[in-house]
Amino acid sequence: MAVKRRWTAERRRKAFIKGGFSVYYAIFLVFIYGPMIAMFVLSFQGRRGGTSFPMRGVSFYWYEKLIEPSTVGDLQGAMGRSIVLALIVMVITALFSTMLAMAFRKRFFGAGVLFYTVMAGLMVPGILLSLGLASLMKQVGIPPNWWSSALGVHVVWTLPFGFLVMMAVFNRFDSSLEEAARDMGADEWTVFKEVTLPLITPGIVAAGLFGFTLSYDEFARTTLLAGEFNTLPLDINASMTQRIRPTLFALGTASTVFSLLMIALFLGIYTILYRRSR
Repeated sequence: MAVKRRWTAERRRKAFIKGGFSVYYAIFLVFIYGPMIAMFVLSFQGRRGGTSFPMRGVSFYWYEKLIEPSTVGDLQGAMGRSIVLALIVMVITALFSTMLAMAFRKRFFGAGVLFYTVMAGLMVPGILLSLGLASLMKQVGIPPNWWSSALGVHVVWTLPFGFLVMMAVFNRFDSSLEEAARDMGADEWTVFKEVTLPLITPGIVAAGLFGFTLSYDEFARTTLLAGEFNTLPLDINASMTQRIRPTLFALGTASTVFSLLMIALFLGIYTILYRRSR
């Protein structure tokens, strides 16, 4: 009888925990996807529609307005700059995070200092980093620009994420495969090219994906360092200082769809490379 009571109490406790997590997860989904769904729906407002419900017709009018520079600024140029910047950051993040993680496979003097120096990019608030670098560049007379100063702060922000991804990859890496290749007479470059690189390529793709998505959506670190030409997040923020219209929802939807397509592309590449490496 006592065993049955304990079993019943255990079932109730587990049911309570599961119920609590279910409620928390449901609230989480509402706060994450609720605004996105509302933005998506309102982006198809009719010509006389506003930024709130109810809908006043359904049309693509506000998407057509996106191509007008007077509505939200230089949208096409801003998106192009954001894509180019994100691609450059992606390559740098993937390359340097891989080099750093490979260096940390062995002990060396100053490893702890280097590790925390890289991780500092996660600890310093983005707006403070942007303000500090902007002040420094002003003192030395170097004008900020999206392809120089903004690129630097973006890499500082994305590199720790890529580094942690590659550290996790190498923690699960079987070094005996490299030793076997060396025993068969392969030199270090051949070992890296034929053994190490194919196995860590999925991780490199994941690190690059972090770099692209974080850079493409970055606002705070770009605020004072983009120079004369805005990136897409800055252009969206500038348009919000004017009259808010459903054009913003159309722009947000288009940007979100583009980001999801890029993530799907990278995940597809990651899946293919991961299956080939096994």
